[in-house]
Amino acid sequence: MPTEQGSPVSRRKVGFFGLAAGVVAVVLVVTGIRAREEANAKLREWTDNQAIPTVAVVLPDARALNPTLDLPGRLEAYYRAPIFARVSGYLKSWSADIGARVKAGQVIAEIEAPDLDQQLLQARADLASQEASARLSEATLNRRKTLIASNFVSMQEIDERTADLSNKKAAVNSGQANVERLEALAAYKKIAAPFDGVVTARDTDVGALINAGGGSGPAMFVISDISKLRVYVNVPQTYVPAIRIGAKAVISMPEYPSWTFSATVEASSQSVDVASGTTRMQLGLDNSGGELMPGGYANVRLSLQREGVPLHIPASALIFNQSGLRVATVGADDKVLFKTVTIARDLGREIELASGLSPDDRVIIAPPDGLADGDQVRIAGSKGTPAKVSEKQDVKG
Repeated sequence: MPTEQGSPVSRRKVGFFGLAAGVVAVVLVVTGIRAREEANAKLREWTDNQAIPTVAVVLPDARALNPTLDLPGRLEAYYRAPIFARVSGYLKSWSADIGARVKAGQVIAEIEAPDLDQQLLQARADLASQEASARLSEATLNRRKTLIASNFVSMQEIDERTADLSNKKAAVNSGQANVERLEALAAYKKIAAPFDGVVTARDTDVGALINAGGGSGPAMFVISDISKLRVYVNVPQTYVPAIRIGAKAVISMPEYPSWTFSATVEASSQSVDVASGTTRMQLGLDNSGGELMPGGYANVRLSLQREGVPLHIPASALIFNQSGLRVATVGADDKVLFKTVTIARDLGREIELASGLSPDDRVIIAPPDGLADGDQVRIAGSKGTPAKVSEKQDVKG
């Protein structure tokens, strides 16, 4: 019985299906590999994107937030004279206590100086004796001159008598000067006010021992002219160029919380104190009403005059480390560039800069830790232009 042979058509179909299955298997494998590679690529891209920090930036603000400077000051009398005695003795009387208003030349105290009185009496007696000697010498010289014609006296004696008269007259002049000196000194037994003012201190009383000079104790009286006051304020070196002579200032006092007083900058010490780094400035303050008292504390608000408008940035943008005080900015290529800055004033939430930035710099408001020069960053809301910080914006948050 002959063997049954397979149909050629059936074999061809089996081969075709096998090839198709192989192709499908290859396509599935290739598709799976590509899908996995695409997923890995997307994961890497997502990871890389997550590694780039997103930062908020702001342009430096050129708006003058606070054109004034508040500093503590001290009031002083425009004229102040400690009164010391020129003569020694005992205080006989005084007529002006603290708070009394006095006029120039008014006698406010009198000193009893018996030693000085005796010295003056002695000087006058010595002067009288010297004058008598001078008169006798002059009379003797005149008599000797009448005898020259009879050759009774020699020219030598005339010369001696003339020299003696000159000596006697010189002694008279010396005695007269000594008397006038003691009389002038005796006039200081009466203590008089040097100018119109107020007695702001009295450190003596009747019967007190008075020593001449100003180095042996406190002043007997202190007289101050308080119709105009000096206000002294120590200005930090950074602000000295912005405060000009003639600039106006506003003075406020703790005892008058609802009042303000106008003052004018009159002088500057033109030097910087090494210990404090400040320059002392003097302001003139009218006190014709007598409301203010010398020695008092005052708050001085000075007007600043600047040639250019300073830049302001959020306080949170500052970075201080071993490289100094810096600010992180973002360049045109969205890469970080650190810039060193100098602070002019700390205004709390905002910082006024003296140097280091330009108005076009994009400043990172709150730089993340580990940020370095050249790092790529993503700017939040990069489709728009960075806005300047508002006064009410909480830059810390």
